[in-house]
Amino acid sequence: MSSIRRVDLQDDFRSSPTGPPNWGRELLAGLQENGFVRIVGHPVSPALISRAQGAFERFFELSSLEKRLSGGITGGQRGYTPLGLEQARNHDCPDEKEFFHVGQDVPPGSAQGEHYVENTWPRAMPELRTSALALYRELENTAKMLLQGLALACELPLDTFSHMIENGNSILRAVHYPPLSANAKPGTMRAAPHEDINLITLLCGETDAGLEILNRDTQWIPITSEPGEIVADIGDMLARMTNNQLLATTHRVFQTFLQIHQVHRL
Repeated sequence: MSSIRRVDLQDDFRSSPTGPPNWGRELLAGLQENGFVRIVGHPVSPALISRAQGAFERFFELSSLEKRLSGGITGGQRGYTPLGLEQARNHDCPDEKEFFHVGQDVPPGSAQGEHYVENTWPRAMPELRTSALALYRELENTAKMLLQGLALACELPLDTFSHMIENGNSILRAVHYPPLSANAKPGTMRAAPHEDINLITLLCGETDAGLEILNRDTQWIPITSEPGEIVADIGDMLARMTNNQLLATTHRVFQTFLQIHQVHRL
C-alpha cells in the first residue's frame, strides 16, 4: 500500500535564521507529491479530539427529528445537513452522508456578524458546543502554522497564505457516513470523487479506514493515519494562489465511519 509523507512539526531545524523549518520543506515536498500529508507533533490535544468526536457520535445517534432541529440554515453552512443533500460535481447520485457544520463564533455586535450567520446547536446536547468550538480554534491555529511554514518553504513572506484565514469563513465539518441504504441508486458512494475548493483541509478523528486519493500515477490509494495524526490536504484556492505549483488532489470515501475535518477558506 502506498503511503503519504509524514510531517513532524517538532522538526524545527533551520538551515538559516530566516529559512523555513525543516518540517516546512517536508510539507511542501509532501504536497507536491500527493497533495496530502500526515501531520504529527501538532498542538491539537488528543483528548480534545476524542471529546469532540464522542460528542458528534452521540449527536448522529439522535432521532432524525432532533437532528433536523439543528439544521435548515440557508446554504447548509451551519448546523445539521441530512442524507442525500450534497452531490459531487459530475456525479449522478448524491453522497450518502450526513454532516454538522460549525463556523466562526461571532461575538454579539461584532462586525463579522454582517458576513457570517450564527452557529446553531442541538438543544438535546448542549455539551457539543464547548468541545466543537474548542476544536475549531485548535485546528485554526494549526492551519495557520502550516500555512506559514509552507509560505517560507516557497520562499514567500511568512503570512502570504496565513493572513487569508484570519477571521475567515472556515468550517468545522463532522461527517457521518452510514451504511448505504437498501434503495440507494447504482453508483451511490459515501463521498464521490472530488477536490476540495478551499485553501487547506485538516482531517482528524476518523473512526475507520475509507478515504482514498487519486495519486499522480492515476491510481487510487488508501489513506490511513495513526492515532494522534492529522491528515492535511490542499484545495483549489491554494492551487490558484500558487499558480498551480501545488494541485488539489481528487479523493473519495468508500467506507462507513465518522470523520471530523476543518476547511479553511478566504
